[in-house]
Amino acid sequence: MSEAPPQAGVFEAGPLLLGVRHHGPGSARAVRAALDAASPAVVLIEGPPEADPLIPLAADPGLRPPVALLAHAVDEPGRSAFWPMAEFSPEWVAIRWAVERGVPARFIDLPATHTLAWEEDTGDPEEGASEEEAEHARVDPLAALAEAAGYDDPERWWEDAVEHRGPGRSEPFAPFAALEDAMGALRERYGDGGRPRDLVREAYMRLQIRAARKEFGDEVAVVCGAWHVPALRAKATVTADRALLKGLPKLKTDLTWVPWTHRRLARSSGYGAGIDSPGWYAHLFGAPDRPVERWLTKVAGLLREEDRIVSSAHVIEAVRLADTLAVMRGRPLPGLTETTDAVRAVLCEGSDVPLSLVYDRLVVGDVLGEVPESAPAVPLQRDLAREQRRLRLKPEALERELELDLRGDTDAARGRLLHRLRLLGVGWGEPARSRGSTGTFRETWRLRWEPELSVRIAEAGVWGTTVLGAATAKAEADAVGARALADVTALAEQCLLAGLPDALPVVMRVLADRAALDADVSHLAQALPALVRSLRYGDVRGTDTGALADVAAALAERVFIGLPPACTTLDTDAAQEMRGHVDAVHGAVGLLAETLTGHDDLRPRWRTVLRTLSQRDTVPGLLRGRAVRLLLDDGVLEAEDVARLMGLALSPGTPPGDAAAWVEGFVGGGGGGLLLVHDERLLGLVDAWLTSVPADAFTDVLPLLRRTFSAYEPGVRRTLGELVRRGPGSGAGAVGHAVTSSGFAPEPDAGRADAVLPVLHLLLGLTPEQPPSMDDDLAGVGA
Repeated sequence: MSEAPPQAGVFEAGPLLLGVRHHGPGSARAVRAALDAASPAVVLIEGPPEADPLIPLAADPGLRPPVALLAHAVDEPGRSAFWPMAEFSPEWVAIRWAVERGVPARFIDLPATHTLAWEEDTGDPEEGASEEEAEHARVDPLAALAEAAGYDDPERWWEDAVEHRGPGRSEPFAPFAALEDAMGALRERYGDGGRPRDLVREAYMRLQIRAARKEFGDEVAVVCGAWHVPALRAKATVTADRALLKGLPKLKTDLTWVPWTHRRLARSSGYGAGIDSPGWYAHLFGAPDRPVERWLTKVAGLLREEDRIVSSAHVIEAVRLADTLAVMRGRPLPGLTETTDAVRAVLCEGSDVPLSLVYDRLVVGDVLGEVPESAPAVPLQRDLAREQRRLRLKPEALERELELDLRGDTDAARGRLLHRLRLLGVGWGEPARSRGSTGTFRETWRLRWEPELSVRIAEAGVWGTTVLGAATAKAEADAVGARALADVTALAEQCLLAGLPDALPVVMRVLADRAALDADVSHLAQALPALVRSLRYGDVRGTDTGALADVAAALAERVFIGLPPACTTLDTDAAQEMRGHVDAVHGAVGLLAETLTGHDDLRPRWRTVLRTLSQRDTVPGLLRGRAVRLLLDDGVLEAEDVARLMGLALSPGTPPGDAAAWVEGFVGGGGGGLLLVHDERLLGLVDAWLTSVPADAFTDVLPLLRRTFSAYEPGVRRTLGELVRRGPGSGAGAVGHAVTSSGFAPEPDAGRADAVLPVLHLLLGLTPEQPPSMDDDLAGVGA
């Protein structure tokens, strides 16, 4: 199809300056119409000129917006900047127009080499002004124009003035002329609007426009933010513009295309893109006609997927309500406000709960762009992309849960990759609690790809060109630079989880040296659990953990020797911290005894340590009570021994605060409430002590008691209250039956058991006269 000839006189007044709103679908449509009408010889676009070689990639079908130009300093990859573009961004439309027609396109904003260097070297955006003052001085052109038009919401004004009034075919340049006049008036009033750096940027853009006119003639089109148009139209000398650019700092930079998301285009993401509803804007840009009807149909489809009853009649009524609201509010067409109100009232039946889902999934959206393999990338990024394809782990913007069975080769490789990335600081996946099995053969991850992970990958590229090599080098460096012993043991665990056998010897050497020099028992106790877990994971993954076993055994030995002296004369906070260490060591010793052969004495020796803690008066009551509880759980102490120790701890001669701490240590944590429910003697001892606490001391021990008993399940608390109300001898069984010391009746209650028979008859389909048999029960279960 032949193209329409350019309109006459378009370039008589100079370059065609198309002032736009970044990520505005109305601006994007107007840019396309203006370029079609003008047919310029070159298109100049606001953006970093180092990205000019990346423009031809827009013709690649694999480059699908939303995407962003990423610029980062070569020597400091963490220093970076993004230029996001969506399908409805005017800049992207201009790039696509130029690529499709073979017209040269260039970026003309201040180079990234200066932009990134300016961040550090100049500091505040306005010399002599604080960041807060400079931000306060900034003018929002959109808000100023909306206020002048009588709107209190800039988004609503923009929708009415631009989005709902598309460019006319006969006057494709009229919207840009109007915006230029408006911005000129604003700049006359506010000057640079609190944006002194813009003066430098605009000087550079003017120089680039002059160079383009010199090369291509007057047929030059410029797509830039509307705020800059008056400055680009203004007369300025080459000498003055070059003077503004003199002495700018520089950094060596690299640029590439990276995937972006609609969520990151939203203003709330912190990237300052200037739009609240990228999903809505994408719909407006892509809907050829009847955007409201199409939008509400899309909302209805989403709600139906969530099992909500939404009929065609609902959609029709919502459309009518949105149109009515627009008329009542004096708007040319229903906007996002009207459609949202209609969705809430009709499709969501007045509830904001399903409406929040509509906002998250559609108004904002989770669309993730794609970048082709031909785009420049650091070697680490390319290796990660190969691993993602090999393991069929596609990055997605929407958060999803991934269950891994580590006994399978593919899942095991996926787990290693995610652990390696976490070690490198690339948090694509976060470990989550598994809803099913909690064994070591299963891992659960929450995956969500965020655009800034591209920066993390660029930063991690200094460690190596492959994920495996970079993770190995990073682990070795972290081990040497670690300050705490627990950090080294945690790193050893990470090395096993990530499958880094080459890094493990370095980590183990550092671990052995630190463990030999560290005399702080709390540090040793904190380090032991991670080390034992490493042994266990290594056994699951078939890793040689001989060096780990030797260090773990030596570490346990030092904890056994040093723990009793370290637990004496501790204050309340230190006792609470040490209790956590004691619990962790208790679990670690159990795993260690199961994992290591030839160390059968570990458990008996640890139990001796606990006995020492339970009987030493200089040990805080919290730790003494905890030691007794752990010995009881292990079956080392009988109920009679526990009752005797509790009686001593809660005797009248013991200060109430110390007694309360002993109770917290003994019955606090998992299972403590059930222990009191099923052992009447222990409950009686606690009850007798509690009722004998003097009134003046009760206020002091109350916080400890509330902290202890509030952690119990509601049913346990209810049962304890009922037992205390009934008084001693009531037991936990049925009323009227003798109860043993364990809290259970000696014989079954036949009367209560017979009460179940009618329910069994109903479930098994039997008549009341037909007694159920064991065969019937099994048949019912099988059915």
